[in-house]
Amino acid sequence: MMKKLAICVGLCFMASPAFAALKKDEVKRLDESASVLTELRSTPDKSIPEDLWTKAECVLVFPSVKKAAFVVGGEYGSGVMSCRHASRRGWSAPVFMHLAKGSVGPQIGAQAVDLVLLVMNKRGVDRLLQDKVTLGADASIAAGPVGRSGVAATDAQLNAEMLSYSRSHGLFAGIDLSGGVLKPDSEANARAYGPTISPQNVVDGTANVTVPSAAKPFVTALTRDVQSTRK
Repeated sequence: MMKKLAICVGLCFMASPAFAALKKDEVKRLDESASVLTELRSTPDKSIPEDLWTKAECVLVFPSVKKAAFVVGGEYGSGVMSCRHASRRGWSAPVFMHLAKGSVGPQIGAQAVDLVLLVMNKRGVDRLLQDKVTLGADASIAAGPVGRSGVAATDAQLNAEMLSYSRSHGLFAGIDLSGGVLKPDSEANARAYGPTISPQNVVDGTANVTVPSAAKPFVTALTRDVQSTRK
């Protein structure tokens, strides 16, 4: 009888979610990331060129990256990342990410910007999914071109593993993030998918995870067809 009870409990445990509910700030992060992408992709003359968007392997969004300083300054943000399926007909469930960048200079004041990163090739994806990657050192990054087309992109932009965009006061423009450090938000990812699921498992589909309900607006923003709305 005890053996049957143990088996029953084990089966119930396996069938139940292996992760906890997302925190309010993590749900907010997903909502704000969805809003940033929706607004970004609805402004063809001042945003990411669509031909570069269609070539990107992954997209990272960091809403309201904080920048504040009195002599010593730096940037810090929390965001999410999603990668295209191998078929390129959809996007993965998002993984949570952290960004940190230190700087030194006579900066006074505070500023928050929305930041979007495009990962342009498989090599960039592989490096990004390491425990920690330093932009510009471990992975090449360049400020991305803006407008309807990426034809005017420089060689540095075309060859970069990542392209960066920032938005302040409704305008997206290129930004230099060399020296920034990107790493997965392990605690948020454990709450979303369970402690045994790695970011690599999530983005490459090997874990067969379910997109959290709070992340569905973000995935919708990624898959939205903007071409028809621009005609």
